[in-house]
Amino acid sequence: MTNIGCMSVYEHIFKYALQVVGNAEPPRKKKRNGNIMESVNNDMLSESLGSEVKAECSDNSPDMLSENSVVYEETSVDVKTQIEGDNMPENENEVLRCGATLDEIRNGSAPCLPPVIPSHDHTVFFQLPIVTCGQPPKPHPDNLRDSWDTDHVRMPFSKHSLYPVQEGGEQSQLRQRWELVQEALLKTIMSCQQLEAVILSYNSKYSERWDFLVLQLLFTEVFSEDETSNFFSTLLPQIIQLALQLPTLLTAPVPLLVQHRNHTLSFSQLQIASLLANAFLCTFPRRNTAKRQSEYARYPDINFNRLFQAAEGAVPKPEKLKCLLHYFRRVCSRAPDGVVTYARRYVNHSDLPQWDKSQKLLTKLHITSQGTIEDDGEGLLQVDFANKRVGGGVLGRGCVQEEIRFVICPELIAARLFTEALDSTEALLVVGCERFSNYTGYSNTFEWKGNYEDMTPRDSSGRRMCSIVAIDALKLGNRNVQYTPSNMHRELNKAYVGFHCPEFQPGERLAGVASGNWGCGAYRGDAKLKTLLQLMAASQAGRHLAYFTFGDAKLRDQVYHLYTYLTDHQVTVGEVSVHFSNLCTSYTTLCS
Repeated sequence: MTNIGCMSVYEHIFKYALQVVGNAEPPRKKKRNGNIMESVNNDMLSESLGSEVKAECSDNSPDMLSENSVVYEETSVDVKTQIEGDNMPENENEVLRCGATLDEIRNGSAPCLPPVIPSHDHTVFFQLPIVTCGQPPKPHPDNLRDSWDTDHVRMPFSKHSLYPVQEGGEQSQLRQRWELVQEALLKTIMSCQQLEAVILSYNSKYSERWDFLVLQLLFTEVFSEDETSNFFSTLLPQIIQLALQLPTLLTAPVPLLVQHRNHTLSFSQLQIASLLANAFLCTFPRRNTAKRQSEYARYPDINFNRLFQAAEGAVPKPEKLKCLLHYFRRVCSRAPDGVVTYARRYVNHSDLPQWDKSQKLLTKLHITSQGTIEDDGEGLLQVDFANKRVGGGVLGRGCVQEEIRFVICPELIAARLFTEALDSTEALLVVGCERFSNYTGYSNTFEWKGNYEDMTPRDSSGRRMCSIVAIDALKLGNRNVQYTPSNMHRELNKAYVGFHCPEFQPGERLAGVASGNWGCGAYRGDAKLKTLLQLMAASQAGRHLAYFTFGDAKLRDQVYHLYTYLTDHQVTVGEVSVHFSNLCTSYTTLCS
């Protein structure tokens, strides 16, 4: 960046920083002595700007832009006019997006992962090459191998999985749990009460703790008599058959995706369907407790028992169950023939970018107040606003961005079986999952709205060309702590780990990222801050960014105003990092 215009560039970063920290919670006591210039550590900031910071701090930082300010895609508007919000078109409905087109963001749509090839770091559970078009890939190896240890998923069919049973008043004896599962599930089950009894027969330890009130609600008040009858006479037997096929479908031990290790797993869709059928029937051993000392304490739960319970509230669990039962109806009527890959991504702290030294320029931005990541992000790396335990509350009451994506694309739920909680520089990449359901609403208004036919093309390995990356944002108690340099760097690093693609050569044209207000709901993140941080991370990773503000036209305009100025003046990621961190530090210091 040349010296000419440095002051103006700094002013624009300064004003955007004020908009961000204007969302800070008011301090209990504000310091009014001293000069903010002492903590800015940048001699380009004038005394008048320093006074303006003080005024913003005292007045609780009102936004600097008019709510009705709008930028036309085809119009070049003077930057000062953009910032002040003057002379803007009054009808903000005329503008749907700002910046590049989605085709430009796709950038050729290079895959996020190379073709499926078995290796030390990539476990493949089916035979290669896939030779039978339209048929599920055959399992690999031919004969079942069983591992019952802390490095692999403990499978329900393992001969080492034993369970105490008491018969005829005699002392309890240990039996193979899979035998109990088979005996129970092969009985005739024609009611919800019978299904409950079957599931509890091999989970008897929880017979006093589990309830099935949501399942009962589904069959007695939500489904019609015909729908309930069809479930017990047709669909449930098919789910049971699919579950009991697991030892013949998945013949190799499944490694756990543990922290601080890059490893990749590739399954056929049919193998995943069998895993999920077992989850529905609650057959996975050692996965029903979250106690700290338990073996899987750092893993999400996988058995569906919480989804059946009313203890956390019933809404919107029946609608999520509709999505999942629709998925089973689809995969049981026609066996899916594709492939899904799950890749744990870890970057050592020593290999992370030095943000203040980055010479990367900002990449292209498409920012829109309409549309959704899953509907409009085709061909892009789509961000899952994840919990560190992937899937979050999908098997409980939760029903926001992550949980909705998991129930309309249930193959994502399988990741909960083998993915340890994500650490601060880790992400989970899922390539190839299929969408099965339409929906409307959000949270308590969420509703299943019927079948979705996913027409996304497949790559050479049989995976849908749909790439989803799970990155967990900071969960904030005090909203103000997100403006500290350490926490901003944490979010930058987390996004970068999710967005970067180490498998491809530098300079290769990677597909862009589709994201939105990451961590800005229950986690209390600031949308303006998260937008800028994600743009910086995507630029560092060499990807363009498509950003969906979910109806927030004001956010769209504010972000795009700053973006156009920074790109016009070729401001680097490093320069934005330094100035923005200094300004946020100054504000939070003054108001502490």
